[in-house]
Amino acid sequence: MKVKVFQIFDYVLLACVLALVTMGILFIYSSGINSEGINVSNEYIKQIIWASIGLVLMLLTALFDFRRSARYVPYLYGFLVFILIYTRIFGRYVNGARSWIGIGGFGVQPSEFCKIIFILFLGWYLERSRATPITQRFVVATGILLLPLGLILIQPDMGTASVYIPIFLVMCFVGGIPLRYLLLLLGGGMLTIVFTVLPLWQSEIASHSYRIINVLTNDKLRLICILATGAIALIGLIGRIWFRHKYYYWISYIFAIICAALVFSRFGGHALKDYQIKRLIVFLDPYTDAQGAGWNIIQSKIAIGSGGLWGRGFLQGTQSHYRFLPQQSTDFIFSILSEELGFIGGAIVFGLYFIILLRTIFIIRATNNEYGHYIAAGILAMFFFHFVVNTGMVMGMMPITGIPLLFLSYGGSSLWTAMICIGLLMSINYRRYDFSEII
Repeated sequence: MKVKVFQIFDYVLLACVLALVTMGILFIYSSGINSEGINVSNEYIKQIIWASIGLVLMLLTALFDFRRSARYVPYLYGFLVFILIYTRIFGRYVNGARSWIGIGGFGVQPSEFCKIIFILFLGWYLERSRATPITQRFVVATGILLLPLGLILIQPDMGTASVYIPIFLVMCFVGGIPLRYLLLLLGGGMLTIVFTVLPLWQSEIASHSYRIINVLTNDKLRLICILATGAIALIGLIGRIWFRHKYYYWISYIFAIICAALVFSRFGGHALKDYQIKRLIVFLDPYTDAQGAGWNIIQSKIAIGSGGLWGRGFLQGTQSHYRFLPQQSTDFIFSILSEELGFIGGAIVFGLYFIILLRTIFIIRATNNEYGHYIAAGILAMFFFHFVVNTGMVMGMMPITGIPLLFLSYGGSSLWTAMICIGLLMSINYRRYDFSEII
């Protein structure tokens, strides 16, 4: 198939990405302005350079036939594991996590680029395992997830690690994995987080003792609950095998999730420090620690609220210029934009993201290539999760997890990852009707 450069671009995607990147550069520039009206940061210059390189990466990826990547992805996945291990041992500490590598002033965050490799490898496996028994297929796919997820969690970088989970769930769902298998993983994970944070929520926010929560703080009571739920799950399994009634299956299913969550939350409570757990719950009432963990959320909500309908005007924001917002060019870039452009500016960002997501769904539905189908589904999950969590975080509706707003937030690694993904979508879309063999 002869590739024509001007036909390969999806101009709807390209226009939305360029608009978002331009807005990002403008408000990264604004974030560098101090209270005296002087720009004291060169971050916007770096972002312009990264955006320019990102456009080249996007073009090269779009020109590359994505199907040819299938022969390399097993080796790339091996490299993913190696680079994550290397980062954990030799990486730099940034914001409490050893998640960066580089030379001198140049650094990259490997876990960002590894999202692309993870999507490609999981898509490769799902395509080639159609005839594999469902349980075996799910177990292997879960192993593909858990290896990089565990290596990122021990950096520790919970924000980046969390992005891998929706990618996995959406790709597996699209790949035909039964919903009950995915809910087993999702339910167990969510319940583990709840059991981990409940004791701190009780002491810091509720300020009241609940007997049921005391089970999670008393090792003897926890052990009794683990043994009891485990026994019920086992009895349910035996009942399912012996009597063949479906409700025995659901008894075993539900109590197995509870038992596993009680076990893993015991280790999670010791692996995470109190301040890390507190970041997961302080959004419920940030004023319980207004000068500490709740500060970011409070200042972000003030910035967004003060923007009103039309905003204060470009370069007229006060929360950023007076340095009330920490990490303002990365995690809280949307807060700056909303303060200076108001509700209208925020709605424009929402609209551009909505078009990108809709266009990605169109590509998923239009492609006749199963491998491309899975890749596009993984990218859709990544874009959606980044957008929802970041905007929810800065508006005080979700925990602060350090997830950037793709295309707008400052940072070369996340920007390049997002633009390579756009290139992959263009490559899939351009070749959606091509049935030629790839050798």
